[in-house]
Amino acid sequence: MTLRHLKIFAEVCRQDSMTAAAQRLYMTQPAVSLAIRELEEHYGVKLFDRISRKLYLTSEGKRLLEYALHIIAQFEEMETEICGSGDAGQIRIGSSITVGTCFLPEPIRRFSQKYPQIRVSVCIENSGVILGRVLENEVDFGLIESAVQSDQIQVREFAQGRLVPVCSPSHPLTGAGKIPLARLEQESFLLREKGSGTRDLFDSIMLAAGISIRPLWESISTRALISGVKAGLGISVLPEQLVRADLDSGGLTELQFENLEFRRKFSLILHKNKNLSRAARNFLLEALPSMQS
Repeated sequence: MTLRHLKIFAEVCRQDSMTAAAQRLYMTQPAVSLAIRELEEHYGVKLFDRISRKLYLTSEGKRLLEYALHIIAQFEEMETEICGSGDAGQIRIGSSITVGTCFLPEPIRRFSQKYPQIRVSVCIENSGVILGRVLENEVDFGLIESAVQSDQIQVREFAQGRLVPVCSPSHPLTGAGKIPLARLEQESFLLREKGSGTRDLFDSIMLAAGISIRPLWESISTRALISGVKAGLGISVLPEQLVRADLDSGGLTELQFENLEFRRKFSLILHKNKNLSRAARNFLLEALPSMQS
């Protein structure tokens, strides 16, 4: 079995079609079909179910794809390291919204000044999406703010922070002191979408406290939530780094919940089979220390 077989298989999976994969690879469709058949015969498994002229990965196919993506990536990284100096190329970073907003810009600016030949690209999504991109090898590593449950992922904490309950200065709870938890179920909440690290932490703490919250708003945009809170639509719980300026200016007021605090960790996540390039290792060595809080 060859690297060529794995590259063809991975492209078929990306395109969900042998015909489309053949066009992308500048091959004939029969040649692509033959490569897939050879893979199936070699491993003695069925990689795709073919239903109504559509391809669906089998469980064995999903497992092979996981290995294939990382074998292909490691080969490409080897080519870069051996054929070049290792000081050129690209670093692909997956970042949660809070990390991308508050932590990354300055370290990337400094790194790019020092290594102008290295392209640093960043994908900013919620933590759940970034985990998926790390698993699929679409990014070299992720910097996120939620717990990870995957035996394929290595996790390293690099900073800590907290979420802050906030409301409008004109909200009835402003100046109320420590708010009993039972009161929270009566309030309107504006929250981040499910899958974000902020929402995951909020939901887990509310569940542990026996509090049921049905949000009035859900949004991927922190600024949209802040605008809604400022308009007096309700309460939100957001990263301190993202609301600090509004708190300092008096646009928002911080609330205190009785016997409740929202502490969290920021984590570097890396696929256990991933070998980082020299450029990516240098970036982490230089950038992570500056992100400590």
